[in-house]
Amino acid sequence: MAWFRRKRNITEETLPSDRKVRTEGLFVKCPACGTTLFKKDLEASLYVCTNCRHHMKWPTRLRLAHLFDEGRYETFDDNIVSTDILGFFDTKSYAERIEQARKSTGFNDAIVCAEGTLGGRPIIGCVMVMEFIGGSMGSVVGEKVTRAIERAIARKKPLIIVSASGGARMMEGTYSLMQLAKICGALARLDAARVPYISVLTDPTTGGVTASFAMLGDINVAEPGALIGFAGPRVIEQTIRQKLPPGFQQAEFLLTHGMLDAVVDRREMRKFLMDALAFMAG
Repeated sequence: MAWFRRKRNITEETLPSDRKVRTEGLFVKCPACGTTLFKKDLEASLYVCTNCRHHMKWPTRLRLAHLFDEGRYETFDDNIVSTDILGFFDTKSYAERIEQARKSTGFNDAIVCAEGTLGGRPIIGCVMVMEFIGGSMGSVVGEKVTRAIERAIARKKPLIIVSASGGARMMEGTYSLMQLAKICGALARLDAARVPYISVLTDPTTGGVTASFAMLGDINVAEPGALIGFAGPRVIEQTIRQKLPPGFQQAEFLLTHGMLDAVVDRREMRKFLMDALAFMAG
């Protein structure tokens, strides 16, 4: 009776396309609590876990679109690009790293500067690109931030900078470190012109960015759980020869110790920024 039975090796590849179950890319697991989340629900909650409120990394373009009214903004100084000033080479040349980062991210460097409105109020907003060589600050980031500050002064528009960075860009050496002083000088002129500046710190904001413009806002606000600091915990422990307290360098710890003005859920950040600007700019 074997001829009554037809042997079939049914696999995903042999099934008709209309009978295949496609789940790849539809779900995301929260790195904090392990909950499996439907990607559309996650996008609707602005990449905040609906179970534990963990704030996941948010794509730069989505953050830009959320910052400005109706997602409409006009970028400026996009044509400024990094050059390999020092001829730096580790496992590959710095020039190769820049080119690779441009192709993979679609950005020319680790920050995007734009003009638009927030709550109907004209603003200048800068958002750092963590995906571009770790959001590191080189000559281009320093120049673009400085130009954004100068534009805010000239046009009397409030400035908002959203930071996400691993610190200064080591491939540019001292040229990178010089950007800290340049930006701080520009922010002093912004303060003298009485133009509001709000700094938004996201996970992570470390190194030279924390040591300069990220902590110099009229208001410094962070997302929950964001890692914020200059040196890493291990370096600090080895330097001071003491054990650091739990939660050291997290946004909530810094708020308790007076380093931040507020820790605000990403889903409430737009309203917070609008209220803050209304208070400061009138």
